[in-house]
Amino acid sequence: MNLPVTEADLHAYVDGVLPAARAAEVAAYLAERPEEAARVRAYAAQNDAMHRLFDPVLGEPVPAPMAAATTPQRNRHWQWQALAAWWSGGAGWGLRGAATGQSLARMEQQAPAYQQAAWSGLAHQAAIAHAVYSPDVRRPVEIRADQEDQLVTWLSKRMGSKIRPPHLGKLGYELIGGRLLPGASGPVAQFMYHDGAGQRLTLYVSTEQARNKDTGFRFAKEGDVNVFYWIDGKFGYALSAAVDKGELARVASAVYEQLEGPV
Repeated sequence: MNLPVTEADLHAYVDGVLPAARAAEVAAYLAERPEEAARVRAYAAQNDAMHRLFDPVLGEPVPAPMAAATTPQRNRHWQWQALAAWWSGGAGWGLRGAATGQSLARMEQQAPAYQQAAWSGLAHQAAIAHAVYSPDVRRPVEIRADQEDQLVTWLSKRMGSKIRPPHLGKLGYELIGGRLLPGASGPVAQFMYHDGAGQRLTLYVSTEQARNKDTGFRFAKEGDVNVFYWIDGKFGYALSAAVDKGELARVASAVYEQLEGPV
């Protein structure tokens, strides 16, 4: 008699580490359970997304700023910030304000990665969250858009400040819902959207950059995921999607315009 298929078996099956006989049993189990098979495919898609995100940097030499950050005089927190900055490699975007309505493409400027540690940490974590949750078929969000009032109340309470999802229907993106995620020092919110073709876009909202007074737009690319990110008051925002930079800039401008001022 076959042993019951456990959650550990499913993850081991996705990772390709089950013995052949047990893998065959799990495959037979999934063939009779379409919903479970869809969940396993979502896990596999997440694995693929993470490989696309991180495999390109595995063979790269450690850059000098990151190597310096690993000396005994630096604490572990800074080491991880430097690592995130290296992975992100984000280009800087000029100060907004009066220039917000101008083309974002005319605002781009390079900034040294080690000076952008906190910024890059925001982009890096947002890209990871996007890669992990956007392929999820079964439960991409915790609270769906048809319960938006409940979603706003719940996230606002956990974040300690009123937070609401921007409405992007005019740009072709509808809200799927949102979820709460753990940050380095507190809760983080993620809102997820999709367009008519099923392309998903996520908005990551954090308060961990509240002391950073540099409020410029910035861009980062992590594997297939493009990220626009910025600071606005007590919140740090990062918009992530596997779409081209121009399209993401268009959506980022609309998000900022809706979120400008107290939320």
